[in-house]
Amino acid sequence: MKTRNLTRIPAIDKASSCINIVVETPKTSRGKFKYDDDLGAFLLHKVLPLGFAFPYDFGFIPSTKGEDGDPLDVLLLLDVPVITGTIVKARLIGVIEAEQREKDGVSVRNDRLLAIAVHTNEDAPMVDISQLPESTLNEVEAFFSDYDRQQGKEFRSLRRRGAKTAMRVVKASFR
Repeated sequence: MKTRNLTRIPAIDKASSCINIVVETPKTSRGKFKYDDDLGAFLLHKVLPLGFAFPYDFGFIPSTKGEDGDPLDVLLLLDVPVITGTIVKARLIGVIEAEQREKDGVSVRNDRLLAIAVHTNEDAPMVDISQLPESTLNEVEAFFSDYDRQQGKEFRSLRRRGAKTAMRVVKASFR
């Protein structure tokens, strides 16, 4: 059986014009999973401390590459957690433009895209980041700030942008 490299799936599904998202870590998970391109498998990357869990499904957009060298990160809003390795069709609603300072002091852009799964019931009418409650966005930014701090890094939110900017970020990152 031949396995397909998940990082090479098209970023945009031609039939639906939706973004393809590969889920690495399900929402509410304390385990952080990461796709290993060479192995073609998901590895347990780390375990988060008690009381700390991913607020939404977290994954990547295949066939993209961010400034940090990895495929673009995306938070997927959906009613239920999705298992690791699932490909979900979604529409972008925005981006949290962010900078991440690594342990060695070097800063790189590491934006967090936000998307709504097409199969959602709860958030179906949402089309732009401006429709998310301010408290939700603050919590997401706090999560990434705390997550990076535990790794000796620093996450700094620069600004929040809407769906059009998010799509430009994706198109600019095609491999």
